[in-house]
Amino acid sequence: MKNRRLIIVSLIAFLILKISIDSFSQSAEERGLEVAKTANKADEGFVSSEVDLKMVLRNKQGQQSERFLKNRTYELIEDGDKSMIIFNSPKDVEGTATLTFTHKEGPDDQWLYLPSIKRVKRISSSNKSGPFMGSEFAYEDLSSDEVEKYTYKFLEKTKVGGEDVIAVEQYPVDPKSGYKKRIAYYNDSKGYRLEKIEFFDRKGSPLKTLTYIGYKQYLDKHWRADKFLMVNHQTGKETELFFENYVFKTGLAEEDFSQNALIRAGR
Repeated sequence: MKNRRLIIVSLIAFLILKISIDSFSQSAEERGLEVAKTANKADEGFVSSEVDLKMVLRNKQGQQSERFLKNRTYELIEDGDKSMIIFNSPKDVEGTATLTFTHKEGPDDQWLYLPSIKRVKRISSSNKSGPFMGSEFAYEDLSSDEVEKYTYKFLEKTKVGGEDVIAVEQYPVDPKSGYKKRIAYYNDSKGYRLEKIEFFDRKGSPLKTLTYIGYKQYLDKHWRADKFLMVNHQTGKETELFFENYVFKTGLAEEDFSQNALIRAGR
């Protein structure tokens, strides 16, 4: 019996040592990629979602304006997600709508419906780094975070807002991205949710910081923040997004995310 216990203890010690050696033998690039894959897998299965948003634009002097919109998302596993954003107010943007097809490989497809001319305009990939409707979010920020869109490098374990996180550098594969890199902070104890992303411009200088605030968990799995705060360090401007009335598995289908559906949503 004593020998049996000794064998079991030795086996457990060997397995712990092997796991430790394997983790240390991973390169920073392999560890970063593994974190991104785990985060992506952790959020799979929401199928579709709808949420109401309030967007607050604030300039350097503190003056602000508000916009109200709705976001719809359709999950795809074999490719990137499809999403639609519809502006409900104020009058000058009412009916404006965007449609995004995120792709795991190659440039995303994006369209903008302008009710003033009753036309759908395609957003070229060269303009994806431009501001979305005057906010501090770029059009490329509207795309879902697909693993294939970046290469990765594990940096360190650190803290954000008192939470233990894993910091990973992300380098866009698309040469037309407005960013040289991002640093994403994943909370591995809470579904690998993102706590913060730091954006760097094409010269490598700090550009913006996106902070996720007030998380709630839905369907016992999916973490969603009540507020996004995007701060532009170069201009002093910021944009807040407030999320309300999340609904999942809404019955939306892929055909609800077409250019015709975009026109109907904007009317």
